[in-house]
Amino acid sequence: MKNKVRTPLFIGVLAGLSLSVIARPNVLVIMTDDQGYPEISAHGNPVLQTPNLDRLHGQSLRLSDYHVAPMCTPTRGQLLTGLDAARNGAVNVSSGRALIRAEVPIMANYFGDAGYSTGVFGKWHLGANYPYRPQDRGFQESVWYPSSSIPSVPAYWGNDYFDDVYMHNGKEKQFKGYCTDVFFDEAKLFMMESAKKNKPFMCYLATNTPHGPFIPKEEDRKAIAEVLAQPKFDHLNDSLKKRLTLYLGMIRNIDWNMGELMKFLEDENLAKDTILIFKTDNGSLLGPQYFNAGMRGKKTEIWEGGHRVPCFIRWPKGGLGKPRDIGGLTQVQDILPTLLDLCQIKPKKKTTFDGMSLASVLKGKKQVSEDRILIINYSRMPGFSNYPSPHSQTQMRADQAAVLWKRWRLLEDRELYDLASDPLQKKNVIGEHPEVVTKMRKHLNSWWDGVKDLANEAQNAAIVGTQYENPTKLSATEWLDVFVDQQGQIRRGVLKNGYWLIDVARAGKYEIELRRWPKEADGTVSGTLPDGSGTALPINQAMLFISGHNHLKISEKKSYQFEGLTKRVNPKDKGVTFTMNLKKGPAALHTWFKGRDELMLSAYYVYMTRKGDAR
Repeated sequence: MKNKVRTPLFIGVLAGLSLSVIARPNVLVIMTDDQGYPEISAHGNPVLQTPNLDRLHGQSLRLSDYHVAPMCTPTRGQLLTGLDAARNGAVNVSSGRALIRAEVPIMANYFGDAGYSTGVFGKWHLGANYPYRPQDRGFQESVWYPSSSIPSVPAYWGNDYFDDVYMHNGKEKQFKGYCTDVFFDEAKLFMMESAKKNKPFMCYLATNTPHGPFIPKEEDRKAIAEVLAQPKFDHLNDSLKKRLTLYLGMIRNIDWNMGELMKFLEDENLAKDTILIFKTDNGSLLGPQYFNAGMRGKKTEIWEGGHRVPCFIRWPKGGLGKPRDIGGLTQVQDILPTLLDLCQIKPKKKTTFDGMSLASVLKGKKQVSEDRILIINYSRMPGFSNYPSPHSQTQMRADQAAVLWKRWRLLEDRELYDLASDPLQKKNVIGEHPEVVTKMRKHLNSWWDGVKDLANEAQNAAIVGTQYENPTKLSATEWLDVFVDQQGQIRRGVLKNGYWLIDVARAGKYEIELRRWPKEADGTVSGTLPDGSGTALPINQAMLFISGHNHLKISEKKSYQFEGLTKRVNPKDKGVTFTMNLKKGPAALHTWFKGRDELMLSAYYVYMTRKGDAR
């Protein structure tokens, strides 16, 4: 059952209050999820109308050659740290590789240290446990969910986009309304309350939409369906039209919320001195199937359409000059150092970013160097093996990268494209321009030499036994190098095995409960959910092993016959609890559920509770 509803305060209650002018500019960064360059009508979209984003486009400086990672988590980590994904640790969307190194400061730390109120609203996707949660990373106010989508494995069970349960400052709370509306409304409340305190704010608003599952509001679905019913779209098949009504319907709602947000900033006298950035996290999801704005590729791909996205920057009082396109290669790592410069914030410790400050470029004092070279890379999704391998394809490699220089694109160190003559990247000309390849390959090798020692270093899924999180709820999303991230996988009972890297903060007595379903779902280990949904599994044993190793073969686990490490699972059991003393320090946590004759899967959820000192 969902918790008591927390209804957002009525924005209009505070409307009309005179808010003090703040010396330093406010910062509002908005990033949507899976909306690519094509999904803005100012960019020529033939189906979708985005009047409010078009208005922002006309008011902004527009980075016209701006690039991110082709997947969302690497982009998010790069945005918040100003560092390459291989350096900050968040190289993948799951599989234990979506975590920014605990020691790396992020945007909220820099702005919080400078006296700003800091808030995050919406999608986080950079860790569900201490020390990776927003409140652990410098955000003073947070309304968020943890992973790739609202119905992800670590998120509250059964969320469906309406009246969902999210994390609010470390506690589960239910909010009333459609997900995107909630995140925008909560962000507005935060900004208003910060302004009332005469404090500048840094607000990070990251929508879950239009990422799947595609669940728009009905009014938005109908509006897109009416457009697609026109004869000029008869060339699109019915299946694609259905997907577009849902996908573009969610973006239509984003556009509406952007209009309400810009009106709010004007009404509360915040617009002129707020640096407003609108961007997206990766390329279009459906673009190549209906409209891709003259590019090849989509989300997950290193073709141009996978990583070139919109980036609009508006600051009326900032002396940035007239709205215009700004050329030159730019990237997501540039945003943080740019904002720090614009806000005149100097980090307390000497900091070297992988991105560059664009402050002088935005003010028209200089241009981006024509000789700038960028690297686009991220770790690929794990294969379909049931247990991790030391040679998992989640290992980041240099030969998976895209190298960008002027009009040239070197892909996977084996294909070269000239965007000037071949924007759709159809003709590989690597054999025709050896001098270009040599220069780009030299940069690639230099980049890899600088990051290779960090690129594949897995982070601990959690630090357990702390005052900040006890109990700790671990989920299969953080299994190292194994992909189980969606609640649908749990419902189906995918037969996969994985383990967690953890760090025990304090030695002592711990209760470790193994579960197939999270507590709020209330299902039995071997059975279905109370409503009868889900797949029953013939589980009759639960096993636990904690080691200092990472990868272990099943055959190595002879010690499972030790007392307390193997327990019988009864039909009515919702969880199986082991009590044991743990030493301080890093460890690998392995779990298994066994059927009559075979190991079936690891526990999808584990709850670890420190009960006191060892006895």
